[in-house]
Amino acid sequence: MPINRLLEGSDLTPEQRHVYELAFNAALRKLDLVDRSLVARKIIEIGSRGVTNALALAEMASKQLDPR
Repeated sequence: MPINRLLEGSDLTPEQRHVYELAFNAALRKLDLVDRSLVARKIIEIGSRGVTNALALAEMASKQLDPR
């Protein structure tokens, strides 16, 4: 899974990593995207701003990647 590779070496807790993984999967389903690395980068970008809720992360990433 691309998000795990991007998170390697980060100082995130296991709980934070889990939130990112949940958000990543939810955003992929919502957007029906194949480009997993794009979604992974967006989840990490938003999470680095302090968003800690997986559903909020997924929603924000989805809106930024597909603003319809």
